[in-house]
Amino acid sequence: MTIGIQPFLHVRTAKKPIYHPDGNKISFITDYTGLPQVWELSLKGGWPAQNSFTEERIMFVSYIAGTSKRIIGMDAGVNEKQQLFLLNDDGTLVPLTDSPDHIHQYGGSSPDGKWIAWASNRRNAAQFDIYIQNLETVEFKKVFDGDGMYHAGKWSPDGQTLLVDRVNTNLDNDLGLLNLESGEVSWLTLHEGEAKFEDPEFSKDGGTIYVLTNKGREFSGLAAITVATKEMAWLDEREWDLEGLAMSKDKNMLAYTVNAGGISKGVLYHLADGSIETWETPAGVISELSFSPDSKKLAYVLNGSTQPSDIWELDVATKNTKRLTFVSSLPVVEEQLVEPELITFNSFDGLEVPAFYYRPKNAEGKLPVVVFVHGGPESQIRAVYNPFLQYFLSRGYAVCTPNVRGSTGYGKSYSHLDDVRKRMDSVKDLVSLVDWLKENGNADPDKIAVMGRSYGGFMVLAAITHYPKLWAAAIDIVGISSFKTFLENTSVWRRKLREAEYGSIEADGDFFDEIDPLHRTKDIECPVMMLHGANDPRVPIEETEQMVNDLKARNHPVHYIRFEDEGHFFVKLQNNITAYTGVADFLDEHIGKAVTAVL
Repeated sequence: MTIGIQPFLHVRTAKKPIYHPDGNKISFITDYTGLPQVWELSLKGGWPAQNSFTEERIMFVSYIAGTSKRIIGMDAGVNEKQQLFLLNDDGTLVPLTDSPDHIHQYGGSSPDGKWIAWASNRRNAAQFDIYIQNLETVEFKKVFDGDGMYHAGKWSPDGQTLLVDRVNTNLDNDLGLLNLESGEVSWLTLHEGEAKFEDPEFSKDGGTIYVLTNKGREFSGLAAITVATKEMAWLDEREWDLEGLAMSKDKNMLAYTVNAGGISKGVLYHLADGSIETWETPAGVISELSFSPDSKKLAYVLNGSTQPSDIWELDVATKNTKRLTFVSSLPVVEEQLVEPELITFNSFDGLEVPAFYYRPKNAEGKLPVVVFVHGGPESQIRAVYNPFLQYFLSRGYAVCTPNVRGSTGYGKSYSHLDDVRKRMDSVKDLVSLVDWLKENGNADPDKIAVMGRSYGGFMVLAAITHYPKLWAAAIDIVGISSFKTFLENTSVWRRKLREAEYGSIEADGDFFDEIDPLHRTKDIECPVMMLHGANDPRVPIEETEQMVNDLKARNHPVHYIRFEDEGHFFVKLQNNITAYTGVADFLDEHIGKAVTAVL
């Protein structure tokens, strides 16, 4: 039975679980109504109840320490300029930041529940400073500023200091302790070379900070930093990245995951004796770990190719797991879902590149293939539920999702193989992938499409301008068409971070002119589809529209969908239906056989 795209998009997601202080309820965010909102689940049974009723997406929810008060983040039109609010039990909101032209990144609440910390670019659009805010008076004050990007982290157990994060690049940062009385920062992780320090957690007495870091290593491991001496000791080192560190409320246990080639393995680390335990889950990605108030349970999100995002709970003592939410359950879709095969192929220089290859059920003959390239590029595509890719599979298309050089998850060195003037080496990886698909993937050489979003959109445009004869169709979603115009027009605070990866106009403008797809539109041979949100703060919509205008001027076949009420991500259900129905029709026209949907 063939079904339309709407059921795939109606598969909801649940995320960001947090326990109520009494341990009997969990708040979480789900798009069950078509827009991410706060819901609450009683652990005694029953269906979740909706708690927020806004016209814009809710981005996070958190409890204020020692209270039953919740704080949420919300932006407008998916513009990522997050504002903070207190969420009342009746669904009404109390504004806390109320500065819609600026971004507010939540840090956490003080141990006594009277203060919160956040970072914002209020003072300077290109820089982020640290603020604390009194929840009774709603007055706030700046406690730290500097020339750069700083984020607010957790409060120390005594409430006297605040962990702060200084962002150097997307792959490098430092942690420090900000004394709230003096305003001085004691930097704990100053280092040479590149290193990340993620998900820090205080010990019970505040004398130790547990953190995930790749300092001096290819992969992130678990380490302990002694605050007084700033010395670091390794607790768990592996040849895969560790992710998502969380600490139990009694401060006796840590939970995290192992990212083993894109599949998660759950880990519990007992601080008393250093012992390690694991638990079993269906194949997928485990994220957003959250301990219960009594430290006996651990809630987390599990998202797999055939197991869409829902909240699960681990019994710490027995290691038994159970699924708490079923917002993603849709039987008519579940029977259609396909698990991928993890494959590797050798690129032009012998580099081994991993990819997930999905073959449609009951496929016969040579396969039309959609190659989907992830964004970032400091990111990793993983074996999770993707509605439109699974829809393509149901219509007989194979799908391949490579982690080309430059991706994270495979070591520090791998993530730098596409930096600046090595940019086109990652595009060459796609050429080698096409060779693999033809030789080993039963691909029809005349029916291979390339699709990607954000940086993956640049990869699409680069592929069809530099290697035009390989592709039968191309879909670019919020992609970069010129690094020069992108760096000139992206959010000012983002430009510095992106220059570390892409290079600068001053030093590398000649290289941009050489590789930018915008300058090579005459070489494109395949039809092109492009989609973008007008409120995109990351990749301005002009990146798409200058490409569309150039293609139209050349009378090249191009189909463009512009969303006035979306940003870098398409959030609203109806917009997603419009977007991916259009993409499916485009693919059917150019590389597939049209199939009549019955649902």
